[in-house]
Amino acid sequence: MNPEKIETAFPLMEEAIIALQRSLGTSFFDAYIENTENLVDNAKVRVLDQQPDEATVKKVEALYQKLLDLKLDKEDWRKLTQLILLKGSKTESIQPNHQLTPDSIGFLFVFLIEQLTLKKEQPLEILDITVGMGNLLLTTLINLQAANYSVKGVGVDNDETLLAVTAADSILVDEDIKLFHQDSLQDLLVDPADYVIGDLPVGYYPNDQQAKKFVTHSEKEHSYAHHLLMEQAMNYLKPDGFGLFLVPSNFLETEQGPLLQKWFKDEVFLQGIIQLPNDLFMSEHSRKSIILLQKKSEMTEQAEKVLLVHLPSLKDPNQVTEFFKKFEDWKSSNL
Repeated sequence: MNPEKIETAFPLMEEAIIALQRSLGTSFFDAYIENTENLVDNAKVRVLDQQPDEATVKKVEALYQKLLDLKLDKEDWRKLTQLILLKGSKTESIQPNHQLTPDSIGFLFVFLIEQLTLKKEQPLEILDITVGMGNLLLTTLINLQAANYSVKGVGVDNDETLLAVTAADSILVDEDIKLFHQDSLQDLLVDPADYVIGDLPVGYYPNDQQAKKFVTHSEKEHSYAHHLLMEQAMNYLKPDGFGLFLVPSNFLETEQGPLLQKWFKDEVFLQGIIQLPNDLFMSEHSRKSIILLQKKSEMTEQAEKVLLVHLPSLKDPNQVTEFFKKFEDWKSSNL
């Protein structure tokens, strides 16, 4: 990644999107999608019914040429799109569950998958059933590929706009991702994956009839969506596969926590809990952890010692290195 190039590229991309937004009279995210599709289409502005106007087309295509002259690589483009989407999220009305997963957390997922993969030459398929705007999946895929892993991605989401952002970005960074627009808790037309990942949306799932198909459903009230999604994702894993999920740190302490614990006991191994730094979150209530689940099979067993670690900071390289060593030591002794 080249920070100087990204710093130069950011105002060019932002100006192009704003110009399209004004000329087309659309939302920021619709203009963002239009802009990204233009860049993929040989950096030519698409004109329908004389919109956008000629002056806007000329201005935007000149900005595109300056962007192309920077010769950004895949990770540069991904980082640029993330920064643009973060800026746009501040001006558009976007619910918390639709926010981008920060890069720092994405890089932790990359490290964990590298550590858990026994053979580097093994082709991997990674499934994200709550892919949203795709930053977690794209961060994981691009950085694993940069480390010479052969990896493909699959994403599912029920929000058409978020999925369109992911689709446009994946083409822009030349990443072949299979995307499915549907309720992630319905039957999925995906093959079993080596890893399932997710920054799981927190809240209640309104379809009680569908929820009853899952062990983690509640008889008393609407079921927690993040519990159901965790269970659903693990259903689409290969027998010895791993699930890595970003969940509320108090996930075992809630009223529906016992339902999750029953599912853990019957269907999966809870192998680790990594509590993320407090300074990543605005309040104690919003703190999150990465949990590491493994599908039960004849080839897998419960770790003798569950990994329980609190990461004090992602800004201090020494503390991050210390965590890496703790994880490696734990893995060699328990998996």
